Amino acid sequence: MTHSFEQAMAAFRPALPLAVALSGGADSSALLIACAERWPGQVCAIHVNHGLQRAAGEFEAHCKALCQRLNVLLAVQPVAAGAAPGQSPEEAARSARYKAFESLALDGIGQVAIQSIALAQHADDQVETLLLALSRGAGLPGLAAMPSHWQRAGIDWYRPLLRVPGRAVRDWLRARGETWVEDPSNGDLRFTRNRIRAQLMPVLEAQFPAFRDTFARSSAHAAQAQRLLLEVAQGDLAAVGTPPQIRALQQLSAARQANVLRHWLQSEHGCAPSAAQLHELQRQIAACTTRGHRIEIKVGGGFVRRSNDRLHWYNPRVLAP
Repeated sequence: MTHSFEQAMAAFRPALPLAVALSGGADSSALLIACAERWPGQVCAIHVNHGLQRAAGEFEAHCKALCQRLNVLLAVQPVAAGAAPGQSPEEAARSARYKAFESLALDGIGQVAIQSIALAQHADDQVETLLLALSRGAGLPGLAAMPSHWQRAGIDWYRPLLRVPGRAVRDWLRARGETWVEDPSNGDLRFTRNRIRAQLMPVLEAQFPAFRDTFARSSAHAAQAQRLLLEVAQGDLAAVGTPPQIRALQQLSAARQANVLRHWLQSEHGCAPSAAQLHELQRQIAACTTRGHRIEIKVGGGFVRRSNDRLHWYNPRVLAP
C-alpha cells in the first residue's frame, strides 16, 4: 500500500555514507533534506548538469544553496549526453546521469567513500514507467518497472520513495516552507511521460483510486517471474555452453530456448535482441540440420553467426581494423 513520506523515510536504512542524487526538483530536494536531518555528516549530494535547457543553471544554483544550508557536501558533474543511433535523448541523458553517479561514488566525494546512492523516484513515477512499458509491448523486465533496491559496482542503490505518491512529497515540503525548482519541460505534452502524467493519471485516480497499489503489485509479480526466468536461463546456459551449442539449443522448448538466448546475448555481450530478431534466430536454429547450413543474423548492434556447431555474436565495428 502507499506510504506517507515520513513512513517511507522511517523504513529507509541504507549503508552509510549515503549520496543523494539531487536534481533540484521537489522529489530529490525532499529526499536530501530528510536524509541530511536523519544522518548528519553522513550524507552527500550529487548534481548532474546536462546543460540541455535554460533552467539548468537555476537547478544547479538551487542545489548549491540547499546543500550549503544543510551543510551537505555537493559534487556537481557536467555531462554531455549525446544520443546513440536508436536512442532517445531522454535515454541518453539517463544513461549519462547514472554513469556520473557511479563514477563519483566510486571515486569518493571529498574524502567520503560512498556506500549507497539514493534516487528520488516516487509512486507516480513508477506508474508512469509501467504504463510506458505497456505502451511499448515490453516483456517482464519492463513490466517489473523500477526496483527499490539493487547493487552494482559494489554500491547499494535505493529508491526509498517508490510507495509515496508525488503529491505527498510536495505536501511534506510545503508544510516545512521549503522551495524547489520546477522543470519547465514537465509541461511539454510532446513527451509521452508528460501526457501520461497530465491526462491519464487523473482519470486513473478518479476511476481506480488504489491504482498505485494495484499497479505496484503487478510490477512485483512481474519482477518475481523475471527472477525465476533468470534462474532457469542460468541453468540452461550452463547446459548448452558458452558460446551455445546449436544441437543443445534444439533440445529445448521454444520458450526456454528464447529465454536462454536472451540471457546469453545480454549477459555475455550486453545485447538486447528485438522480438523479430529473436524469432528469426530461433527459426534458423530449428532449420540448422545440415553441416553446411549458414547462420548470420543481425541482433542488436552486431550479428549472430554459426561457427562449426556453435553460435557466436560479434560486432563488426569492433572487429574492423
